[in-house]
Amino acid sequence: MAISPPYPTYSPGTGSGAHPHWWQRRWARYGALITLLALSGLVILALVRRQTGTEGFLVGLGLAVLPVPWLIAAFRWLDRVEPGPWRNLVFAFAWGACAAALIAIVANSFATKWIATSTADPAGANTLGATVIAPIVEESAKAASVLLVFLFRRRDFTGIVDGVVIAGVTATGFAFTENILYLGTAFGTDQLTGDRGIASVTAATFFVRIVMSPFAHPLFTVLTGIGFGIAALSAERQHVRRVLVPLGGLLLAMSMHAFWNGSSAFGEFGFFAVYGAFMLPAFGLLTWLAIWTRQRELRTVREELPAYVYAGWLGPTEPFVLGSMRARRMARNHARRHFGGRPAARAVAQYEAYATSLAFLRHRGRRGRAGADFVVREQELLAELWQRRRCARPALEYAASVAAPARPLYGAPVSYWYGYPAAPYPAYNPYRS
Repeated sequence: MAISPPYPTYSPGTGSGAHPHWWQRRWARYGALITLLALSGLVILALVRRQTGTEGFLVGLGLAVLPVPWLIAAFRWLDRVEPGPWRNLVFAFAWGACAAALIAIVANSFATKWIATSTADPAGANTLGATVIAPIVEESAKAASVLLVFLFRRRDFTGIVDGVVIAGVTATGFAFTENILYLGTAFGTDQLTGDRGIASVTAATFFVRIVMSPFAHPLFTVLTGIGFGIAALSAERQHVRRVLVPLGGLLLAMSMHAFWNGSSAFGEFGFFAVYGAFMLPAFGLLTWLAIWTRQRELRTVREELPAYVYAGWLGPTEPFVLGSMRARRMARNHARRHFGGRPAARAVAQYEAYATSLAFLRHRGRRGRAGADFVVREQELLAELWQRRRCARPALEYAASVAAPARPLYGAPVSYWYGYPAAPYPAYNPYRS
């Protein structure tokens, strides 16, 4: 495996000295995206502040921010096996809090007013807006973030966990803005009525949205993320599956959202019945699924990396260490204490991440799901590992000696190709059926 030089990559028009148009350049795309999110943020800020007032906005902001660090930390923990870049998470949160929230406010308001005018039934329009229009609009707006990362950050989107994390962080941002609006409006109502303390509308809204169901929006949108994650695991030739599965996840997200919003129509205790009989079990099931998927990823690392041990790229104990989060953490801590502080720990963390990506790449190739750039991507990952080996390998060996004194017996004579060790056996063909 990996015994030939990487194939050169070309972009259309680059071979003859042509340059891409200005709108095709990275700075133009990033600039357009940042401008879009910034403008959306300013508009949503103005709309929410106009509806809640300055004091209500500040109260809503202070209360709505409370669950955000916990939710982000949970999704980041789930993503620790193969951490995605922070820029993807920042984009997802900003899209949910700004663009998706703006789309939802404008579309929901317009549709509800149109229905109320057409039917002359404002109460029915509000019910229809909450149970039908809002789930469709909001889940579609949040799903756009997952779709954009899936299309334009394909290397960072390789499986179910990536879909869950991007979808969950997007929904966390959306819920953050929505909670500001609801809590700020509730505070304004209490200012008018004079209610204070536990009996206030603000306290009730805080209990329902922040204490009882901070996971509601992430729970809905995670279903969409799972759909995109399954699509990412599918072979490129399975076009129908790669389209229908994300759509199915989106429809499930809309259905669950509609059921949750309509719980108030099930009687006086309908909300609590739906919460206890439906939301909590669904939350527990999806949590178990996410953790199980995380453990399966670690097992994939342990099963795929020994091939690179035989090829001479990795040390004998590295598959075990890289397949254990506890051993990984021990390696980073050892590097920080003995090999140069935080820069050394960061190098070990990068080594772990690149090795994990390599294991997933080989896993997809072995199952016939590798992309056309398999060989190039493999060489890139191996080169990144080779650059960090001097700092990472002693730390990983230490972690292996502490976590598992009985070391697995891998290894083979190592030959070299252009300064890198080359595989001593024929190259693996990822496209072989």
